[in-house]
Amino acid sequence: MNSAVTARAAEGLELAALLERCGLSDQRAFAELYDRTCARVFGLVLRVLHDPGYAEETTQEVYLQIWRTAANFDATKGSAVTWLMTLAHRRAVDRVRAEQAHALREVAYGASTLGNEFDEVTEEVGRRLEQQAVRAGLETLTATQREAISLAYFGGHTYAEVAAQLGVGLPTVKSRIRDGLTRLKKNLGVT
Repeated sequence: MNSAVTARAAEGLELAALLERCGLSDQRAFAELYDRTCARVFGLVLRVLHDPGYAEETTQEVYLQIWRTAANFDATKGSAVTWLMTLAHRRAVDRVRAEQAHALREVAYGASTLGNEFDEVTEEVGRRLEQQAVRAGLETLTATQREAISLAYFGGHTYAEVAAQLGVGLPTVKSRIRDGLTRLKKNLGVT
């Protein structure tokens, strides 16, 4: 067996044992788990959030959640690293959604407090043009990319739910969405 595979398997068992001990409120186990995994968790969160400050806060929230829910980890359902990274990804996505919702509330508040000083017709025309551009951009994607993106972004499904609905693996769904969004971004002229 390859030494890298053996090392990865050994690490997985060690991390699972640490999580089990964390579930029993073992602070030393938690400290060791943090030391061994924080770079990976922070890296994932930073890739989702693109902001080091938010990534640090979110990583802290992830480890608080790990401390509180470590007893829920089930090694029969997946590896410790997968469990940790899933918690981190979900928390980061939740942060993105919360920031987007906050920004939308700010815009709505600003619009309501300013009254009707802006041109509603111009706003509506701009919105419709943007919608048309997105629809046209979606038409340039492959059918599989369009379907995956539609389920994830317009249907509100997680990547795992999209994979289940389409009957394909999670990495395949992620690739389809990533490639489709890259193409869509290029077609829309977004930098």
